[in-house]
Amino acid sequence: PPISLMPIDFPPPGPLDRPAPDPNSRGGGSLGVQSWTVTDDFSGQRIDNFLLSRLKGVPKTRIYRMLRSGEVRVNGGRIGADYRIQANDILRIPPVRVSQGTTARPEGQASGQVSPASAKAISEKIAVVFEDDGVLAINKPAGIAVHGGSGVKLGVIEALRQYRNPIFLELVHRLDRETSGLMLLAKKRAVLTGFHQQLREGRMKKRYLALVWGAWPKALEVIDQPLHKWVNAKGERWVRVDPEGQTAITRVTCLQQVDHAALGRLSLLRCEPITGRTHQLRVHLAFAGCPILGDPKYGKVDQDEAIRALGFKRMFLHAWQLQARHPVTDERLQFEAALDPGTLAFLKTLSFKTP
Repeated sequence: PPISLMPIDFPPPGPLDRPAPDPNSRGGGSLGVQSWTVTDDFSGQRIDNFLLSRLKGVPKTRIYRMLRSGEVRVNGGRIGADYRIQANDILRIPPVRVSQGTTARPEGQASGQVSPASAKAISEKIAVVFEDDGVLAINKPAGIAVHGGSGVKLGVIEALRQYRNPIFLELVHRLDRETSGLMLLAKKRAVLTGFHQQLREGRMKKRYLALVWGAWPKALEVIDQPLHKWVNAKGERWVRVDPEGQTAITRVTCLQQVDHAALGRLSLLRCEPITGRTHQLRVHLAFAGCPILGDPKYGKVDQDEAIRALGFKRMFLHAWQLQARHPVTDERLQFEAALDPGTLAFLKTLSFKTP
């Protein structure tokens, strides 16, 4: 049967327009004493997190030492690292040395050493699914990390901050580097905290498409297996099913199955994570005996050579659909991210019916 889609009624988004640069922004290097005034967007945020996001290159130990010693003052008084800043608070920031290329100012998050050309190139690969004053929903391509770190200099969040120069932009949730599809970003702190509350309460619904090896058992509709994170001798993070792990539940629906002459039986699944554990879908599907095609950690590495020979060189996991409530307007939000043309062509090659 064809894949059933949820209706999407949103108008097409506009382009990723880059605002003119702020002439009052400061570059990297040594900064003298500064006075910052907190705006409404950041009211309620812990001051340590506020400073960590704005003073790129300043060691975390230095920031906490500044807070403990009273070098950072709020409205003329000393505060602790757990103090939650309020609108119109006046912060005294002592002299610090930030990374070259960093913008250090109260209203904009630090972007670090970001090449404008690289940020532009990544940003132009990201399709906007929906945008308003507080919400940005995007379709992330596979192969792009959501943020820098662990050998990745530039991710989605750094690229969009550099390219768009927003007042506020934060990730609501994350996707693995090789997972494509829907991601939410918040353009206001109230939106971020509202979405996070929905995630904690299980009120944000997500659906993924996964193409897996083997015939999915028809009777297996829910995987309820606890997951445990661990680090191997090389420092790599892994996840396994473990009775002592955290509760993890995934609902699975088999949409289609095909028998391919070279690859054997393949199943196209719709997966709905009820919980949101690291690598949950990848580990649960592998545990059920049907790992995701192209999964470098939990998949069938030898068999994946066959799909690379067919021109498909990524993991087939796509964040497809998402439902939530708008944290400000309480409007029902319903998004869908299309598969990229190469992935659709690969499905057609395998004789799957495509969305």
